[in-house]
Amino acid sequence: MKRLTYILIFLALVATACQPAPSISSITPPYIDTGVNSDAWVTVPAGEFPHGQESHLTMIDYDYQIMVTNVTVAQYTDYLNAALASGDITIGDFTVETGELVWSEEGVGGYYPGDPFDEAHHEEEIKAGDHLYLPFVEGIRLTRDGANFIAMPEYANHPMTMISWFGADAYCKYYDGRLPYELEWEKAARGTEITGEDGLPFPWGYEIHGNNANFYSSFDLFEKMFGKLGNTTPVGFYNGDTYTVDGVSYETHDSASPYGLYDMAGNVWQWVADDHPDEHYRYLRGGSFYSYEVDLRVWKENSAGPQYYSPQFGFRCVQDEIK
Repeated sequence: MKRLTYILIFLALVATACQPAPSISSITPPYIDTGVNSDAWVTVPAGEFPHGQESHLTMIDYDYQIMVTNVTVAQYTDYLNAALASGDITIGDFTVETGELVWSEEGVGGYYPGDPFDEAHHEEEIKAGDHLYLPFVEGIRLTRDGANFIAMPEYANHPMTMISWFGADAYCKYYDGRLPYELEWEKAARGTEITGEDGLPFPWGYEIHGNNANFYSSFDLFEKMFGKLGNTTPVGFYNGDTYTVDGVSYETHDSASPYGLYDMAGNVWQWVADDHPDEHYRYLRGGSFYSYEVDLRVWKENSAGPQYYSPQFGFRCVQDEIK
């Protein structure tokens, strides 16, 4: 019964994302070192930037720092081990609710104080209590040795996926950060450049090619090796380097954002912080390896309940304090 319920919930997520969900658990990639430092942060300075499809000038009147890459499997594994040791998270069965559906899922989770509930039409109540961060299901990219977690070596520098919004939010807060707001994320992705009346539609410029990002049918190295579905790429993969694996070569374009951030388009959708009133869905930005190139434009968004997880969902953090 638990398995059937999980399938129903996963299909609900598919409907939310408006496309079939990929299954990549059987794909074991080679390890590829991109040379990009996943521990690096950059400062986004205060000022106006062109927001949305219409490029409306919008002010963010403070500086903030944001991670250069998405949180990796290795980084999230280190967090799990540290947070378990400190008692901030636990392993066990967690009650998961979405609308009228309630089920139990084994995994890792912790406490969330809940969201304000106004009983609006179709509003989902996000209650205070323990919530699931990472389920123990096929497709997670780490293993367990008792209570100790170990990152799968081949995926250690890939973005961490299968994380609920609760799990992404908790990681950032554990390290004195937070998830970015949509405006912060978009400014970091596109910068302040305007040509005519338009800001950048993609982090690297005005056009997209297969060698810019990991998206559906981008013919990247992993699609060449594993077929059209492909896989996630290591963080910072699209940095202008050429990679050769098993005789297959692939030349990337340097596709960093104006502030030097990688994978702000493609690879995985990224959770953001905004809690929209009277609905309590959470939003995601950036597109994924299973998105078409049109959904990689910086103003595009996706949404899901904070309890959902997917092989297409990842995240990065911001900090208010400039160090």
